[in-house]
Amino acid sequence: MHSCVGLSCVLLLTVIGAATVERAEYDYFKYHPMSEITGWMAQIQKENPDLVSIMDYGKTYEKRTISLLKIGVNTGEKKKAIWMDCGIHAREWIAPAFCQYFVRQILDAYKKDPKMQEMMKNMDFYVTPVLNMDGYIFSWANDSTRLWRKNRSPGPAGCDCYGTDLNRNFDANWGTIGVSFNCCDQTYCGKDAMSEPEAQAVTFFVGTRKEDFLCFLTIHSYGQLLLLPYGHPNFTAPNYDELMKVGLAAADAIKKVHGMHYTVGTSPDVLYPNSGSSRDWSRMQGIPYTFTFELRDNGTYGFELPEDQIKPACEEAYSGALEIITYAHNKTFNGAVATAAATLWTVLLTVCVTSTNLM
Repeated sequence: MHSCVGLSCVLLLTVIGAATVERAEYDYFKYHPMSEITGWMAQIQKENPDLVSIMDYGKTYEKRTISLLKIGVNTGEKKKAIWMDCGIHAREWIAPAFCQYFVRQILDAYKKDPKMQEMMKNMDFYVTPVLNMDGYIFSWANDSTRLWRKNRSPGPAGCDCYGTDLNRNFDANWGTIGVSFNCCDQTYCGKDAMSEPEAQAVTFFVGTRKEDFLCFLTIHSYGQLLLLPYGHPNFTAPNYDELMKVGLAAADAIKKVHGMHYTVGTSPDVLYPNSGSSRDWSRMQGIPYTFTFELRDNGTYGFELPEDQIKPACEEAYSGALEIITYAHNKTFNGAVATAAATLWTVLLTVCVTSTNLM
């Protein structure tokens, strides 16, 4: 009798424990403070040691370490790469939520999808969940700071305001259009191009590997847009037509998920002109496929997108991002295979013709 009671208690505790573990599973459809995102990164690495590593690549103004997740199969060889960053603007909380969701999805896909297995063998994904860590943490402080956009560096001498717009600080037609030199404004571009440590970190990490990167995807909100370079109306990307084609295909993929319409074009054409963006900088480095994603919504909630929209917003954006990434992969690797096959065929044909002539 007592043994049965004891066994029942053990079974009951086991069930309760399992339920507790289930409840404690990371929730991808709520907003997380920086400390929880950092913990999640460590857990993702722990659970996927053969695919995931954490790389530290810079410091914020407040001396926090900027880290990314490197995801891919270690082939022992130099590989092509995909860049994705989220949270360059502090108040755009849906962006870090998407980066986390994106990581989960590609890791899940790797387990069962031959195409993702192929892509992870050929490419590494470099994902920064929160680039502007200081600003993001500040936006969580209280209701009055929720809509903070910039980083947290102090303004120049004589200015009592804080923060530089990191997406106006990159060395890409810096300070020429769509910026402010008033340090209190939301689009203050900084004292100089690359004056901010967060922009410097991205510039160094990506710039020293620029020949490896096929895509540079920077995730923002809001507006439901896919923006391609350049932000300055007097400049046109050399592969503009291809970028439009790829962007429109991504918008179609997005629409198929939940029926949401994303507008595709350059910033001057569909939003407003600007300069000093990371997207423009990366295209100027020769990275072929560079896009800014502006996620949900169209202004109803703006930067304060409700948590019940995280799931659909991430699902549709994932389809769009995957469309771009797959295109870049297939053009690079399938195109290379086709070129090699054509070259081999030409060689064989030449040999055959030569042999026939000799006969």
